[in-house]
Amino acid sequence: MLLYRSKILTLSFLWLSTIFSQSYKDVPYLQDRSKQFVKQENDIRLIGVKTDGNKNINVLSSQGLLSPWDKKLKPNFQYRPIENHNIIAIESHKNQFYYLTNKTVLSHSFGGKFYVEHGIENPILMSMGNNNSFLILNDKNLYFFDKKGLLRGSHSIGEKALSVKSYPETGRFLILTLKNLYQFRTEEQLLEKVYSGTEFSSFEKYKKKIWVGSNSGIHLLSDCNFKFERIVEKLPYDQITSLKKIGADLWGGSTRGAFKFKSDGKFNYYASKRWLLDDRVIAIEKGPNKSILILTQKGLNQIVFEPMTLEQKATYFQEIQRKRHIRYGLESSVKLRVAGDLSTIELIDTDNDGLWTSMYLASELFRYAVTQSEDAKKNALEAFEAMERLSTISGIDGFPARTYEIDSFQKSSWNKGSSYGIWKKAKDSRWVWKTTTSSDESCGHFFVYALFAEIIKDIKWKNRAIQLIKKQMDHIIENNWYLVSWDAKPTRWGRWNPDYVNSFPIQVGDRRLNSTLILTFLQTAYHFTKEQRYKDHAINLSRLYGYEENACRSAEVIGYVKGEFLSDSWNHSDDEMYFLTAPAFVKYAFDEDSKKHHLETVTSHWKIERSEKNPLWNFLYALSGGKDFDLKESIWWLKEYPLDLIDWKIENHHRKDLERILSNFRKQQYSEVLPRDERPHHLHNQAYRNDGGSGGYREYSPYVYLLPYWAGRYVKAIEPCKSYVE
Repeated sequence: MLLYRSKILTLSFLWLSTIFSQSYKDVPYLQDRSKQFVKQENDIRLIGVKTDGNKNINVLSSQGLLSPWDKKLKPNFQYRPIENHNIIAIESHKNQFYYLTNKTVLSHSFGGKFYVEHGIENPILMSMGNNNSFLILNDKNLYFFDKKGLLRGSHSIGEKALSVKSYPETGRFLILTLKNLYQFRTEEQLLEKVYSGTEFSSFEKYKKKIWVGSNSGIHLLSDCNFKFERIVEKLPYDQITSLKKIGADLWGGSTRGAFKFKSDGKFNYYASKRWLLDDRVIAIEKGPNKSILILTQKGLNQIVFEPMTLEQKATYFQEIQRKRHIRYGLESSVKLRVAGDLSTIELIDTDNDGLWTSMYLASELFRYAVTQSEDAKKNALEAFEAMERLSTISGIDGFPARTYEIDSFQKSSWNKGSSYGIWKKAKDSRWVWKTTTSSDESCGHFFVYALFAEIIKDIKWKNRAIQLIKKQMDHIIENNWYLVSWDAKPTRWGRWNPDYVNSFPIQVGDRRLNSTLILTFLQTAYHFTKEQRYKDHAINLSRLYGYEENACRSAEVIGYVKGEFLSDSWNHSDDEMYFLTAPAFVKYAFDEDSKKHHLETVTSHWKIERSEKNPLWNFLYALSGGKDFDLKESIWWLKEYPLDLIDWKIENHHRKDLERILSNFRKQQYSEVLPRDERPHHLHNQAYRNDGGSGGYREYSPYVYLLPYWAGRYVKAIEPCKSYVE
């Protein structure tokens, strides 16, 4: 056992957590999530949905009334008289249900007194007006009844109506057909055509305008005279099926999802199975407790908005992390045998188990540092020992395995290993370990062992982390700046040798990144051991081979180099390595001048990545000494992170509301990054990937949220709301 100085430098990551003036008070916000109720039979046609003041939900179908129950739409037998009627339409009026049948208009409220035998042949639509007056339409005509249920007039439209709405404040009804919008004034008993077009579907009155949905956008009309103003085309999708004003908001439904209009001209877009059973919207209605009901072909989707703090969200994800994403103490990927069915989970290995575990372990270390939670400490020690085993199971001193598995499990039909990973027998023949370890794995190890040694005060545990830093560093040094595996050959990406690093033009990211990594590894080893040789190696690499110059080169220099495989586009996976390395790159620099230059370089990289609004990049940048680290954008990212972690197929390429930009080196498709709940799940890279997903055959790991949240708490960028701290 190596002997280390009993008193290691007390300067730690914690010193940075006291210098920031900006912070966010973690008060409750409205977190959205989807509850879904699937119809039981495919041949049932869903027609509409309404809610009453008692929070009852009625779904009208071709086979009668249905109600949501236990994730299904089930027949509604609540009111026996209703069961015996052929219900054609539902209206929610004065917070009560009104029903149109082939013979009557009735309500089971108000003592059951509202019961009118209308005598209209083949009725299709109804709308309630002032004082229980109402309008009924069939294929060709409209019929107006007064509050006593007496027919006061009929008018010919000559075409089938699609929808009808009452506006009691003006004493009028508006009726929409496929080609026309009509106004019916009750006082004058006057029907008039006010606007014509093609392929209309729905309409709504909103902000003194009449919004008419069509298969090619929304026609905007003046409310006072129905004068055409413009067509709204920049929508998430322009084939409109439904428009509904709910509270102060306007909602739209389309053949590819639903969306809410925002005051800044943008949208909250709800599409894919993350939000909807299917994307073809039939109707949108107000739901109970300020929820939104979205009826689609396959069932009912209820978007609920629940008060939640970021810490409560972290607690929610923490439970999932521990329940479904831990394998031998390692952070584990989850495969689903049946799409979307969490009862069919399988814990599988990946090539990056070491890196992902280091990031999960970091989240528990940050949590422990902030809360002193024994649970966080226990989890951190467990994950540390799992990573420690990565470094011992190979039997090669200082060479960490990618992952490990029981041999028989690894060979099973559901887990074939990686695309290029190689499995080798461990000393204990029951186990195998995966070789070809790369630089990103090494990065994770050095990052989290340093953090572990900073935060865990127990000297025995601290020294175990320092020992791992030393062994991995010595392996790289002794093997001429390579990771050398079982076959005595360097791995594909574990290369920091000058011949390799400096073989690339300065515009290639690997030259800058690998120089940064190896200098930081050496700085870290020196910081914790104070062995001069580590510092000397760093100085020699810089003096003889320009590593300091490489590492301090601005990120703005990185760009396309013709013929270079590693420089055909920006590698967003490398950003994970860079930002995990950045705090130690700055903090463990050998002198103040170097710290200044290192921070300037980290700042240049952060500025390039700034558009992603990634809180992990931002908070690690803050941990490195960055002052302006985009707190507002970080909080936005954390709030927008979806509660549903299933890897559904997500598509955005059809959206007309997004501003496309020219193809570029960074693979950015749009002028700004989409909210996390509108794009496919991914780790901390691939922020500009707007289409993708496995179709529901994977659950993403919660550490993707937990790490930036607790990092934000650690640097005191997020201030917990005391009323909500358990």
